[in-house]
Amino acid sequence: MILMDYTADNLLLRSTNEDRPGVFAKVAAEQAGWDYLNMVALRLEKGKTFGITIADYEYVAIVLSGQCNIRTGKGNFDNLGYRKDVFGGLPYALYMPRQTEFEIEALTDTLEIVSCWSPTDKDHPIKLITPQDIKIEITGGGNASYQINRIVPPGFAAHRLMVQEVYTPSGNWSEYPPYKHDTHRTTPKGELLEAYLEKICFYRHNRPGGYAYQRVYTEDGSISALMMPQENDVVIVPKGYHPLVSAHGYSTYCLQITAGSAHAQATADDPQDTWIRETWTQKDSRLPLVDHGMHPRT
Repeated sequence: MILMDYTADNLLLRSTNEDRPGVFAKVAAEQAGWDYLNMVALRLEKGKTFGITIADYEYVAIVLSGQCNIRTGKGNFDNLGYRKDVFGGLPYALYMPRQTEFEIEALTDTLEIVSCWSPTDKDHPIKLITPQDIKIEITGGGNASYQINRIVPPGFAAHRLMVQEVYTPSGNWSEYPPYKHDTHRTTPKGELLEAYLEKICFYRHNRPGGYAYQRVYTEDGSISALMMPQENDVVIVPKGYHPLVSAHGYSTYCLQITAGSAHAQATADDPQDTWIRETWTQKDSRLPLVDHGMHPRT
């Protein structure tokens, strides 16, 4: 990781494009000052295409909304996607290994897709992820209950990339108690205690005007930032604890992408807040906000 002074001004990346075709959010590893993670959010009109040949990167494309074909040198994947927006059901995604040539073709008036990639020297098979493959978890408790949809989870045949969708209902907290994943730590026997993971958080909300607050902070005070991500904004988390809260009246969607020292979600709570877990007696009854029954092919 490159040593940088991280503040709210460079941790929060505002969306660059309202409703026009093209790129509307992006993160480059060099820009973030880290080693692994890159991301781009792209909007295509019906009939338009986007294609590249991946170099020495593993790559995941996640369909946010609309429908597409993805043609690759390792197989074709047609009619992917069905959601009008991210609150309309579970996602389709495609994992592609390094040195894969591909082309995405938009089949609907508007296709929105997020792609992420990370350098790798390992080969894994290309893999389509369908809504039926998504594991839903309801975690936390009380008004810190939230939903996780595992797209590329730990244990998936990938090198570094992990991808999940997080839904935080109106007024709730998520990523709570605050936790971090910025130091690779193991026991004397080699058991993983905490992984170093870079994280990208891409935001959407269930109605216009929605927003959340996300704090990123470290114990030593080297980072202490409070940000208000809105539609299509990105928050990068190079290190530190990073809880968020969804504004009352607005439910928050966060696409979380991580990559780092291990293919595992090994985290460490902020010690001063770990006790909060013992106070939870129930989950928020509004969850899940999206589920498998919303997919029209089931």
